[in-house]
Amino acid sequence: MDKREILSKVDHTLLTQTATWEEIKQICDDAMEYKTASVCIPPSYVGRVKEYVKDQMAVCTVIGFPNGYSTTAVKEFETKDAIKNGADEIDMVVNLGWIKDKKYELVQQEITTLKAACGEKILKVIIETCLLTEEEKIMMCKVVTASGADFIKTSTGFSTAGATFADIELFAANIGPKVKMKAAGGISSLEDAERFISLGADRLGTSRIVKIMKNEKTSGY
Repeated sequence: MDKREILSKVDHTLLTQTATWEEIKQICDDAMEYKTASVCIPPSYVGRVKEYVKDQMAVCTVIGFPNGYSTTAVKEFETKDAIKNGADEIDMVVNLGWIKDKKYELVQQEITTLKAACGEKILKVIIETCLLTEEEKIMMCKVVTASGADFIKTSTGFSTAGATFADIELFAANIGPKVKMKAAGGISSLEDAERFISLGADRLGTSRIVKIMKNEKTSGY
């Protein structure tokens, strides 16, 4: 698979709690140079990042991150605020406690509310697969499909594990035809990236792929 094709599916990500503007600016520069799908950054940087990158690339941010247990009203406000500040894409975290309590109607209502707040902007739904049973993952495929969200996403990268090939295969077998898939967390090689894409992932949440490309460029490969 062509490396440019892989890069075109990467949400180049920096979400650490201590991220400084210089670090955020650097991943924006890298994302623009390597033509990734977007740059995914904390909500507090959205306005400044949008002003910096302008229309050269999409700006993605996170909502209810990383635990997902904010109220729906808080998540809705966060979403509207992020979009007002210039976000093009929203990655929200679902309420995992509601899933464990089998309150799937509430989960769906929340996702639908945030999709309404997004309008035509892209909404990705993080279900944190490492904390769910297979039955819960399948149910969330159905919930995300019914909600009208654009993507189902595996992981925050802040929990016990990240994306697995098995989870993307499970998603592919259970989501509706209009839902895309994002694998995130722990994607550390071009080989893994290519495998996720071959399984149907349309986006990859990672910072390592661009770093690999930069190292190759530096070393002359």
